[in-house]
Amino acid sequence: MPITVGQDTAKTRKTLSAGGKTIAYYSIPAAEAAGLGEFSKLPAALKVVLENMLRFEDGKTVSVDDIKAFSDWGKKGGKNPIEIAYRPARVLMQDFTGVPAVVDLAAMRDGIKGLGGDVQKINPLNPVDLVIDHSVMIDEFGNPRAFQMNVDREYERNGERYQFLKWGQGAFNNFRVVPPGTGICHQVNLEYLAQTVWTDEDQNGETVAYPDTLVGTDSHTTMVNGLAVLGWGVGGIEAEAAMLGQPVSMLIPEVVGFKLTGSMVEGTTATDLVLKVVEMLRKKGVVGKFVEFYGEGLDHLPLADRATIANMAPEYGATCGFFPIDQETLRYLENTGRDKDRIALVEAYAKENGFWRGADYDPIYTDTLNLDMGTVVPAVSGPKRPQDHTPLTSAADSFLKVVADYRGMDMSDAAQDMADEGPVATMVRDPRKSVKVKGEDYEIRDGSVVIASITSCTNTSNPYVMIGAGLVARKARALGMNRKPWVKTSLAPGSQVVSQYLEAAGLQEDLDAIGFNLVGYGCTTCIGNSGPIQKELSEAIAEGDLIATSVLSGNRNFEGRISPDVRANYLASPPLVVVYALAGDMNINLTTEPVGQDKDGNDVFLKDLWPTNAEIAELVERTVTREAFQSKYADVFKGDEKWQAVETTDSETYDWPATSTYVQNPPYFQGMSKDAGVISDIEGAKVLAILGDMITTDHISPAGSFKDTTPAGKYLIERQVPAREFNSYGSRRGNHEVMMRGTFANIRIKNEMLDGVEGGYTLGPDGKQTSIYDASMAHQEAGTPLVIFGGIEYGAGSSRDWAAKGTALLGVKAVIAESFERIHRSNLVGMGVIPFEFTGGDTRKSLGLKGDETVSITGLEGDLKPLSEVPCSITFGDGSTKEIMLKCRIDTLIEKEYVENGGVLHYVLRDLAKAK
Repeated sequence: MPITVGQDTAKTRKTLSAGGKTIAYYSIPAAEAAGLGEFSKLPAALKVVLENMLRFEDGKTVSVDDIKAFSDWGKKGGKNPIEIAYRPARVLMQDFTGVPAVVDLAAMRDGIKGLGGDVQKINPLNPVDLVIDHSVMIDEFGNPRAFQMNVDREYERNGERYQFLKWGQGAFNNFRVVPPGTGICHQVNLEYLAQTVWTDEDQNGETVAYPDTLVGTDSHTTMVNGLAVLGWGVGGIEAEAAMLGQPVSMLIPEVVGFKLTGSMVEGTTATDLVLKVVEMLRKKGVVGKFVEFYGEGLDHLPLADRATIANMAPEYGATCGFFPIDQETLRYLENTGRDKDRIALVEAYAKENGFWRGADYDPIYTDTLNLDMGTVVPAVSGPKRPQDHTPLTSAADSFLKVVADYRGMDMSDAAQDMADEGPVATMVRDPRKSVKVKGEDYEIRDGSVVIASITSCTNTSNPYVMIGAGLVARKARALGMNRKPWVKTSLAPGSQVVSQYLEAAGLQEDLDAIGFNLVGYGCTTCIGNSGPIQKELSEAIAEGDLIATSVLSGNRNFEGRISPDVRANYLASPPLVVVYALAGDMNINLTTEPVGQDKDGNDVFLKDLWPTNAEIAELVERTVTREAFQSKYADVFKGDEKWQAVETTDSETYDWPATSTYVQNPPYFQGMSKDAGVISDIEGAKVLAILGDMITTDHISPAGSFKDTTPAGKYLIERQVPAREFNSYGSRRGNHEVMMRGTFANIRIKNEMLDGVEGGYTLGPDGKQTSIYDASMAHQEAGTPLVIFGGIEYGAGSSRDWAAKGTALLGVKAVIAESFERIHRSNLVGMGVIPFEFTGGDTRKSLGLKGDETVSITGLEGDLKPLSEVPCSITFGDGSTKEIMLKCRIDTLIEKEYVENGGVLHYVLRDLAKAK
């Protein structure tokens, strides 16, 4: 809620007229006139944060000096990293991360009761929307029954979770749940929830307008920046603190300007553009920074394309990828059914307060880079990182090198032999293997596409690529083509609006004809809910140790994420996903070789299937209408009969079911004292794991399926849960017992303490190989603290808080790495685990770490300053020692308080318990 206590900023409060109403707002030009600084040349993304300072200036959490620091930012070349307290307008959640967040809130109600406080103090102060989108799994596909059967299975699996969320909806204020089967949270946010300019009443009952802002418990919250709504992903623990009134502690960020010029050429898509942007920005290095897109190219870039680019900010490493308000913003708000008065307010506010991108928009940036969109080519990214951009012309050759590397073969020699000696050499030296599939009349080989999925908010929010996919299907159907029989195909739109316009265009029938039937409205394959592939296929892949592939229109393709049967995952546009399903093989060069044959046996090439931009634009114009959005979002919180039938209790605190394997009361607040502790030195710690570069939160806390031989599987089997009912790690995030056992349990993670072993294993206190969970329990029983070593970009990927929660519950006191991704570093601090970075060129490799070392870190007690360097003593297995310096990544004073309290939620709980 806006506040007006600042004497210096009270004079910046002005009024404007829009939609026949007079509305108050905090004026940046008025702040300049009041002598608070020069702000006109700030990027729009940073002006959003500045307005937040003006509105919340109280002389305490936000001071006049904080406001003036934004003027200094411009004078210092786009740099002035001072700590500020930022308050977003609202919070967005999905169910994988939302369930543990609501579990924490329920546990905090128990905790505050134990401290003698008021249970009703644990209530969101800011609006919270939770969209259930991560739970539908593709068990059934390729037939008209797929959608209903997957929905039925979803409710069977997740009844306990849905009961709990429905309890939360009734128990907490300001908390709404969007039921299953509606869409993906980011697409629902873009198409319905977001307003670009938000309004609320102040304490005097006066309406105040201000920029729509949010944080979300999913890293792709950034998608809505395409609509000029500043938002980014945080861990659930940070989101909980924000919804309970805690400001987000952050440094004024650098803002990198990304200038777009030209326009997209025939045959390219927004997906091709974003994959190029990801490659460029990863190479540039924008972790912890804002990226703002500008330039005349935006005049030719539909908002759906902007949202695609904004969506993948986590993949290029930025906090957000922001697009300022302009005429296209207003057009999209109109087309998606937003209120006419709201659209008028957005235009008036943006122009009055300096947020409008006109022809003269030319702000100061920390740094810039450029891309002529006319140079973008069709591409994929893979096989395991979104930034591995590969032009379609070289995708097949690139995959062959992947196989050669896996088989330990030098492809430069092999390629020369093949050229010199012809087919015989190919047979001898070709690294690819193939296996006959039992009961079928075909073989599969390295590169066979076994999953082709149109999925994820990144692309299903974009009608241009979705209509494009439908037109490819139409052309293929007319030629008598179909998916290859070994390809598991699926269509999982991010909202029901997509189905409406595909049906209106007659394209869903064409997609159905080649196997892309609707399987559900949710994230599905993109978050690992791809479901099982055919048993015989799985067996053939295992028999030949084949590198099976998936092609998906998503944003994530990390190792072990998509399917346990697939080693190589490629991101592609929806039309290309359809083409790869028809081809069935990553080894085919789609730019020169035939995709397949038509019903008469004639070769069919990519050009025969690919629609023109004009064909796509005509159908988008005709079928993607304001009325479609209004009708599909009319009852967005109501849900279907299944949701309405979910029964729950009506109580202030949750009656934790003792036998539940989905929802358990976590141990964080049990036995908690009223007073904070201190930060202690870490003495005599043992090494739990030594991990490599780009260890993602998927590696640390996988979301997908698990077997009955894993620690988590054994836990469920002991509680009479059959393996077919395990569901996924993601769906069981409300149960800390499962999630502790799943921490560092990704099937592809490699602990360098072990030689070539994949999976969640380490050396126990007895020096023998065991699971990471069992080793940590043994160390904790002995009272031994633990540390983790890592490489660069530790904690990349999803914002999942369980990557930090699990680390903390395993007894890890410190993570020492070369560098950290933003969200995971913050999450570790939020759970009381201290992140440290190597200094002076030291790395796990240069130190020769083996895992038998003992680690002590001192200098943490007493007056520890943020970002201090502290001494670390390493005693090696042979008894020798080495002293190094580590940079303590407790970045701000408030973060130091969080660690002193044992975590951010402990800090908030104590604060609320003491408040009158």
